Amino acid sequence: MIANELISQTVSSLRTSDLGEEAITIMNIFHVKHLPIVNNEQLLGVISEEEILGHELSEPIGSYTLSMHKPYAKAEDHMFEVMSIMAEYNLTVVPVVDQKGDYIGLITQDDLIQFYAKSFSFTESGSILVLKTRKRDYSLAEISRIIEMENASILSSFITNSPNSDEILVTLKLNVQDIQHIIATLERYEYTIKSTFAETEYIDSMKERFDSLMHFLNV
Repeated sequence: MIANELISQTVSSLRTSDLGEEAITIMNIFHVKHLPIVNNEQLLGVISEEEILGHELSEPIGSYTLSMHKPYAKAEDHMFEVMSIMAEYNLTVVPVVDQKGDYIGLITQDDLIQFYAKSFSFTESGSILVLKTRKRDYSLAEISRIIEMENASILSSFITNSPNSDEILVTLKLNVQDIQHIIATLERYEYTIKSTFAETEYIDSMKERFDSLMHFLNV
């Protein structure tokens, strides 16, 4: 999935003539803390809720003295690149520009989370298993073989590095809910089980864990 296919159909950009109070209202309605400022098709930068609240709300945002950071994703960027930009600048939205550099829309953090969850099988029935292993010992093929011996399958997976350590966390989405026998087998193969989740528990905590994922992608 590329950035152009993730653009929000509901959240719009700001103009320099918009008042601070209008910008805050839009942010509150759509539960975001950032919005791009656009002049015709030119992306001027991204303004934060904090910056707006530091100025007079009855004044147009074009009159504010702003840092005007200009992060953006290109229309053809992969969703992981969008995540990386969102993490690097700690944003709740990422502006998207076309090949000419013209603004064409924005991607919200919430939409990205929902798409990520759907695309990586987190909404499929099953369970989440997080195991710990050393980098040099990691083999998804071996882990998959062990799990398939227990009549289960891996629907999706991703790896998180542990800072200053040779260990990694491997998060697996499995197609079964009863995983006690799988845990026992993995432990026999000397894998350490870090945590397990029922699917509802994991989806409820997806947004919180998404920040950690974006930090990992930005490392």
